[in-house]
Amino acid sequence: MTAATTKYTDFENLREQAVALRREGLSRRQIRDRLHVDNNDILNRLLEGEPPPEWTKRPNAKDALRDRARELRLQGMTYDQIQVELGCSKSSISLWVRDLPKPEPRYTEEERRIRMNAGLARLRSAQEEERQETKRLARESVGALTDRELLVAGVALYWAEGAKDKTYSRRERLQFINSDPNVITLYLRWLDLLGVARDRLHFRVSIHESADAAEAQQFWAELAGVDSSTFQRATLKRHNPRTVRKNTTEAYRGCLIIYVTRSAELYRRMEGTWYGIVEAAGAQD
Repeated sequence: MTAATTKYTDFENLREQAVALRREGLSRRQIRDRLHVDNNDILNRLLEGEPPPEWTKRPNAKDALRDRARELRLQGMTYDQIQVELGCSKSSISLWVRDLPKPEPRYTEEERRIRMNAGLARLRSAQEEERQETKRLARESVGALTDRELLVAGVALYWAEGAKDKTYSRRERLQFINSDPNVITLYLRWLDLLGVARDRLHFRVSIHESADAAEAQQFWAELAGVDSSTFQRATLKRHNPRTVRKNTTEAYRGCLIIYVTRSAELYRRMEGTWYGIVEAAGAQD
C-alpha cells in the first residue's frame, strides 16, 4: 500500500462501501463526504470501473440535435437537407446517423439529370439577365456624344486599329481595317465629323477564299452607304488545310479596308490629337 493510502487501513472494505454507495446512486462528492475520503486518487481507485449514475451526467447540448437528425434521416432526408434544417456540420450528422439505413434515392438517374439541367438553365438565364442589365445601364449612361467626344473616341479607335506612320516607313495616310460593323460605323461617323466626303474613300474587302466575297461586299457597301460597284477587287485569303477555321458562320463577312485619299494632313492631325490625349491623361509619350 502506498503512502497516500496508509490512513485507509482496510482498503477493500472501504472499496466495498464506496461501490455500494455508488450503486445506490450517490455522487462522488457524496461518497467522499460519507466515507471521509479526501484524496481524489484514492477515491478514483475506490470507484474504479463503476459508472456514474445518470442523474450526475451533465446534459449534452447536442443531444436534441442528434435525436432530431436521426428523425430526419429516418424520414429519408439527405445529409445536405439535414444540414440545412438543423444548421450543424455534415461530419456531426454522419456520426449521429451512420448506423441508420441509407434512404432510397428520391429520383432516378434520368430525373436527376433533368433536374440538374433545368437548374443549370435557370442559373445561366439569371446570369445572362444580369449581364445584359449591366450592359444596358452602361449603354444608357453614355447619352448623346458631343463633337469633341466623338473626335476623341475616333482618334483613340484609329490609333488602336488603323495603320500608323513609322520613322522607317512613311505612311501618313488614313487606312483602317476591321471586321466589326459597329467599329466601321463609328469610324465612318468620325470621318464625317472631319469633313471627309464618301468620294474620297476607297473600299476593299479582305475575306477567306471559301467565303462568299460578293455577299460580303454587298453587306459592307450597304453599311457604308455606297454602291458596291465602287469597291476595289476583294483580297482573298488562302486556306491553310492544317488550320481549323472558326469564322465560318453566316455572320462572317471578312474585314473591310477603308482608304482615305489625300489624307496626309488628316493623319498628322489625328496623330497630334492622340498625343494630346496621352498628355492630358498623364501618360508617357
